[in-house]
Amino acid sequence: MPAKDNSSSHRSEDYDLQIGDTIPYYESFHDETLNMVKTILKEPKIWLDTGCGTGTLVNKAVQEFDTTSFILSDPSPEMLNLAREKLSNQTKRLRILNPNETSNISLGNDLKPDVITAIQAHHYLSKEERTETTKVCYDLLRDDGVYITFENIRPKTEEGIRVVKEYVKNYQLKRGRDEETVNNFLKRFDVEFFPIKVEEHISLLEKTGFKVVELFWMSYMQAGFYCIK
Repeated sequence: MPAKDNSSSHRSEDYDLQIGDTIPYYESFHDETLNMVKTILKEPKIWLDTGCGTGTLVNKAVQEFDTTSFILSDPSPEMLNLAREKLSNQTKRLRILNPNETSNISLGNDLKPDVITAIQAHHYLSKEERTETTKVCYDLLRDDGVYITFENIRPKTEEGIRVVKEYVKNYQLKRGRDEETVNNFLKRFDVEFFPIKVEEHISLLEKTGFKVVELFWMSYMQAGFYCIK
């Protein structure tokens, strides 16, 4: 099997087919993000999706927001190529940045997104890297702009960790993944991705400077937060 070409547990070409068998309710992350943007901003002018993957979120968003311009960023060239192909009929409202980590994105002082989204994008980072990356998103955003992030979360207790791992294992097995693949995925916990508790997410976002920080979605090992600058 060819080596992975991104930080997830899937090759880029397999990502869309496999992610729903890996993370429960994954499609809801995108749907709830769109609903939250509609609720707060109605029709944003500029939307940056960092860690955009294959462009699935933006592909949904262009159908819902008629005048919004979208900027896509991801560290993986292969992911960006798939996003470019998926969104080939939307080039007039689309700008795809060169492959880059969120912490290295630069848009210029005259370009301030109304919305920045980071959906399952930053949980591979260390504590220091996560702090730096969150601050970059804050600085890029316009005043009163909205930052929405979905991230892996850490249960409060060791027993909670055991239970959620067992839940995810059963979910993936029922979705047709073999036991070896499932066990290898669970071994990535605290090795390849580094979940933090909900309270730690909220504290980080508040310390970054956001005037509003709210949890609006939680399911087993993932949570969604919206923030207003």
